[in-house]
Amino acid sequence: MLDQGAPPQNPIPAAPASPGVAARLMRRKPVEHLVAEGGQGEGGQLRRSLGLWQLTMISIGATLGTGIFVVLGDAVPEAGPAITLAFVIAGLTALFSALSYAELAGSIPVAGSSYSYAYATMGELVAWVCGWCLVLEYGVSVAAVAVGWGEYLNELLDGTIGVTVPDVVSSAPGEGGVINLPALIVVLLAMVFLLGGARESARANTIMVCVKIAALVLFCAVGFMGFKSGNYRDFMPLGMSGVSAAGATLFFSYIGFDAASTAGEEAKDPKRDLPRAIMLSLIIVTALYVLVAGVAVGAWNWKKFDGSEASLAAIMNDVSGQTFWGTLLALGAVISIASVVLTVLYGQTRILFAMSRDGLVPKALGRVHGKTGVPRLNTVLVSLFCGVLAALIPLGKLVDATSIGTLFAFGLVNIAVVVLRYRRPELERTFRVPFGPVLPVLGFLFCAYNMFSLDTVTWVVFGCWMALGLVFYFLYGYRRSRLAADEDLAVTAEK
Repeated sequence: MLDQGAPPQNPIPAAPASPGVAARLMRRKPVEHLVAEGGQGEGGQLRRSLGLWQLTMISIGATLGTGIFVVLGDAVPEAGPAITLAFVIAGLTALFSALSYAELAGSIPVAGSSYSYAYATMGELVAWVCGWCLVLEYGVSVAAVAVGWGEYLNELLDGTIGVTVPDVVSSAPGEGGVINLPALIVVLLAMVFLLGGARESARANTIMVCVKIAALVLFCAVGFMGFKSGNYRDFMPLGMSGVSAAGATLFFSYIGFDAASTAGEEAKDPKRDLPRAIMLSLIIVTALYVLVAGVAVGAWNWKKFDGSEASLAAIMNDVSGQTFWGTLLALGAVISIASVVLTVLYGQTRILFAMSRDGLVPKALGRVHGKTGVPRLNTVLVSLFCGVLAALIPLGKLVDATSIGTLFAFGLVNIAVVVLRYRRPELERTFRVPFGPVLPVLGFLFCAYNMFSLDTVTWVVFGCWMALGLVFYFLYGYRRSRLAADEDLAVTAEK
């Protein structure tokens, strides 16, 4: 007969339950794991060869380009002479986000940029959404910049040999052409540079950045000679709503400053140099934007910008009364805009490299060539994708799609700073956003404000893009996530 008061003998421990769907979607990747696997890819490693100077030039190279050389012609008709104010509003939005990027880059110096920051703070689903936005931001902006490059190439050819590339092979369908061949060519040229290695690409970019800064300084010197204060008389002809709309469009001009954060696994001293490179580049770029925009509107009545693609070159021709200066600026623009294609394409490949390592996209995108330290297949596929977009989609549509994806990702970065401070207050931070959570919250609000200034069509495109991304995640990434596989192994081992 059993003793009713005796304790149960050798109780069998309950097997740990596998995490549910909600828990799997919210799983976070520890910061230490992100940092420890830095540089590791399939079959090889990325090489740490970039210092503060190269990182700053990457950031400037990815930022300073089509936004001032081409998009200015689209934004001035929206804001009038208040275009300088629109640049300041867009710059403030970028500044708040840049501060957050600087803190996170110093704490989590990895290649995934805001995708990795979101993974460490808000979980896998949010990280995927952020990464998918970055694919839109970087991939589409490469295409947009390439389209702008083709327009200045025509300006250069016209000023030197008196011919231009025919519209049928230099414009997208719907704009009088069949294919934008120059835009496709510049993307493929950037691909060739990137396949040579990060150090070699950084050297080429540094030369091109110096050329673009010299070209903009030259524009200011020539354009100031035609400055007319009367052009500023009706400063805000379309009201604050016009300035806001222009600011949202011009935010495209600032999207590249975060490119330095994608080089976290190829920087020599990322914790020290990444925050410095991000802040230095933003200060330099903003100063140049406001100066150039101020001189441009002072030299040209704001109504003349409507429909003008290579507006800076046209202003120089008008002011000087000869085509030499405009042609010289077009040469500088052709060289300098190419650096944006190069550096933004670089950033795109490194983000996909990080996502591949986590299992959310195919592993082949993380395979690194042993000799060059470059994810070759990743680089080729991304370049072909961006090249096709550049060849077939008009510039205006590309700019707005890029802006909304960027603003969404930047908003998440501002949230990530606050979350990481709450969850990991002891984590080493080589840079801290001042005034606690106030500035990151302001950064998030500025991003939201600019997003809602974009038109309905842009939101529809964004919604379709996000829906496509979620479908891909649940069909592929959710099942193949490396973090999920590690957790499942741990549960199996405990059983």
